[in-house]
Amino acid sequence: MPRPAVLLLSGGLDSATAGAIARSEGFDLYALSFDYGQRHKHELQAAARVARALEVRRHATLAIDLAQFGGSALTAPIAVPKERSTEAMAAGIPITYVPARNTVFLSLALAFAETVSAADIFLGVNALDYSGYPDCRPEYIAAFERLANLATKAGVEGTLKFAIHTPLIQLTKGEIIRRGSALGVDYGLTHSCYDPDLVGRACGQCDACLLRRKGFAEAGLVDPVEYVA
Repeated sequence: MPRPAVLLLSGGLDSATAGAIARSEGFDLYALSFDYGQRHKHELQAAARVARALEVRRHATLAIDLAQFGGSALTAPIAVPKERSTEAMAAGIPITYVPARNTVFLSLALAFAETVSAADIFLGVNALDYSGYPDCRPEYIAAFERLANLATKAGVEGTLKFAIHTPLIQLTKGEIIRRGSALGVDYGLTHSCYDPDLVGRACGQCDACLLRRKGFAEAGLVDPVEYVA
């Protein structure tokens, strides 16, 4: 019988690939997305498309207005960095970092997991081709996994032993795309851009777009999404 697992689903290529890997391992998926006050909703539309493609058992979208705090180019009227080199992306934590976002998201995923008796949580964080986010590091994931088993009724009583799965954390973007393609992921359903135009076309110049394009080039595949430039 398939085991239940919660998938943090942003609508980007990483979370779509993580979901495909979880499905290939026999998990029955419960997807969780967030309307957190981000500057556009195209990624939520992508998350809904990916959830349907993954045939998740349930897809919940929670509204949490992190824009009330601001502090990020994704939640406040701050310019999104464009045309940065790979070296510049790796030099410090960028303004697109949303304060404590993964901690907030994982905490709610943990609550969802406990209610559906899922010991497993999947997310598509990556520590190689990423834009310097502190909450994408292996040591952070390990610390949260310890917390999950200390902070829940199921963990304390021993009815569930929570595991945080990050199958992409040590892969390059090209390796992620090759892995997902082998599993049949339709990357045309996904959205990665931080600053798309009004109809959802990717800008092609923000960090997320540049890393995505680099990944497809490394994988030797054509990116199916449309770019403005």
